[in-house]
Amino acid sequence: MGFLSLVGASLAVLLVSGVAVAGITVTQLEGSIESVALIGEEDGPPPALGAYEGGFNVLIVGSDQCEQEGGCRDRQATLNDVNILVHVSSDHTNATAVSFPRDLVVPIPACPREDGKGNNSAMSAQPLNVALSHGGLACVALTLEKLTGLDIPFATMITFNGVVNMSTAVGGVTVCTTGPIYDPMANGLNLPSAGEHTIEGVQALGFLRTRYGVGDGSDLGRISSQQVFMSALMRKVTSEGVLDDPATLYRIATAATKSMTLSNSMKNVPTLVSMAQVFKNMDLSRIQFVQYPSTTGVGGVYAGKVAPIERTAKALMEKIKADEPFSVESTGLGSTSNDPAPTETPAPTETAPAAPATPPTDGATDAATPDPAAPAEPEVIKGLLGQSAAQNTCAKANN
Repeated sequence: MGFLSLVGASLAVLLVSGVAVAGITVTQLEGSIESVALIGEEDGPPPALGAYEGGFNVLIVGSDQCEQEGGCRDRQATLNDVNILVHVSSDHTNATAVSFPRDLVVPIPACPREDGKGNNSAMSAQPLNVALSHGGLACVALTLEKLTGLDIPFATMITFNGVVNMSTAVGGVTVCTTGPIYDPMANGLNLPSAGEHTIEGVQALGFLRTRYGVGDGSDLGRISSQQVFMSALMRKVTSEGVLDDPATLYRIATAATKSMTLSNSMKNVPTLVSMAQVFKNMDLSRIQFVQYPSTTGVGGVYAGKVAPIERTAKALMEKIKADEPFSVESTGLGSTSNDPAPTETPAPTETAPAAPATPPTDGATDAATPDPAAPAEPEVIKGLLGQSAAQNTCAKANN
């Protein structure tokens, strides 16, 4: 789901709340947030108000808990169906949001029980989305730490109800589809035609949940259509002044805090404010949404589930750990580019005589010689799927 954008907006909300809303209001917001301890988390002083120093990783989990929203036709247990790990570079110029398929088969480590009474045993070859029931948000964070090799000191979880309320609070999000999308299993989603649709509330939730209505009907297709929503939301909140409107931001914050669980490390307002400043000032073209490299159609323990593509995953994690820029190969199964095609320059009707070549003078640079000081183009990671927040894409209808 669009949890990066929604939570990112709520972080920015608290930034504005901290300077534009009375202190008692900020305290009330903080007090309404439920928090849990991550495994190995230690108490420490909160960061100072100001840009957060250094890079950091934040896990954003979407829980399918929906009993209070009338129930879900395809869900009984509470699972971590959406898992997005956000990495912010040490210089705060770029961020990568990695979406992990819910059916990705991974080892689940031994995790403390949420009631504090002992540990649940480790399990091998399990779908990722059982980690929440195995030990709560802390277990999801530990599972992805083991898988990626990245430290995850911050984590947050939001429920279906939170997505409904926050998408409404932001005033709806305009998404593009290549055709009609209808999915009765996703809150009765019905987008009757191709083109742009402004969605909010339950309809936005349905768009984020739909699996059978987009791409090839798989969870991997759903991830890329979710990225259509996330990028559209990021563009909206930055281009329409949402982040500069205290009233709108406060509505988003209020909606978020009613349906969010944070790690204790994110509980205090100064931490949220510091993170918000980082996201608020980041160029959209430097925010990448990517799918953790994976595939279906593999037998054995992966039968009917999702298998990691280990070589590509290793290349991705190496880039993230080194804070090195990279590019994706293409969008995913459930989306397609909607950016205007480049305009071709018409060929001249007459060819002007070529100017005589003039050797460069001392100290001059030949125009045909690449500038060694110019930044190199980011390496394309072969097989990596995704898009930037600046890229305009459409959800690919499954029809």
